[in-house]
Amino acid sequence: MFESDKTDHIKLLYWMMLTRAVDDRSVSLAKLGKIPGTIFSQKGHEAISVGAACALSEIDVIAPMHRDLGAYLVRGMTPGRIFSQAMARVTSPSQGRDVNTHGMGDIELGIIGYVSHLPQLMTVALGAAFSFQYRNEPRVALTFTGDGASSEGAFSESLNLAAVLKLPIVFILEDNQYAYSTPSKYQYAITDLVARATAFGLPGVTVAGNNVLDVQTASTEAIDRARRGDGPTLIKANTMRMEGHALHDSAKYVPTDLLNKWREKDPIVNYKSLLYEKELLDEQTEKSLIKQIDKEISAGVLWAEKSPFPDPATLTEGVYA
Repeated sequence: MFESDKTDHIKLLYWMMLTRAVDDRSVSLAKLGKIPGTIFSQKGHEAISVGAACALSEIDVIAPMHRDLGAYLVRGMTPGRIFSQAMARVTSPSQGRDVNTHGMGDIELGIIGYVSHLPQLMTVALGAAFSFQYRNEPRVALTFTGDGASSEGAFSESLNLAAVLKLPIVFILEDNQYAYSTPSKYQYAITDLVARATAFGLPGVTVAGNNVLDVQTASTEAIDRARRGDGPTLIKANTMRMEGHALHDSAKYVPTDLLNKWREKDPIVNYKSLLYEKELLDEQTEKSLIKQIDKEISAGVLWAEKSPFPDPATLTEGVYA
């Protein structure tokens, strides 16, 4: 687990801390009225998006969903562009056509834009994987979905086709126990969603979604398998959504004791403690990371606020249907 050098571990911590910082500042900006629409909090999911994205190579593609902010950052999307997206500015990935993570793709960075309805992004990533196989390219597609979306038809269809064609794709199912306000016990009767992989003939792996090293290790193995031509893998990452579905949702339907239990499993706090224990992190390095991140966040917000809104005359540009 600790075969990587110190720099690799610090990078993982940096990406998770940056993800949390962008998330926190986005919430603050929304409460100040500087963000139209809403914000989807990433709290509790940082280890999944960062761990998985760090396992990919530059030639691969990733299709994140609304709680995978770390994946966007790891792939090269700057905090400024993410803030400008939330503020609906012309400098954003969607050029001001959308807000929050909706439509926040960048093909040059290997990021497929998020589709609001889950798990429809699985089918898009499936198409990318098919194109890689068809052109005999050593590339892999990785995408995410949620526990609630696993009850939808496109989830089963994607697993089935990927397994039949042995496509180079990795599916990560983020099991955070709630599909908006619907708890798992009202979604499905099986005891473990990873069983759905077996049903369609592909490997299923369960990882601790709050442990970035577990996620990265499982993702690396699945990506290597896909790149060899051995087909897809479903990784189920167990975690907890620590805030409501979005900023407007108080999540009062979630038991307090459940949240308190998972608060003790905070992916960033626990990883910091582990690195201190292994003498891979010290106070000076942590303070340096905080200073660097604060600088990036402040510069990103300033850049986004100075960016113009799109010209209304361009409203129909980029519309194809």
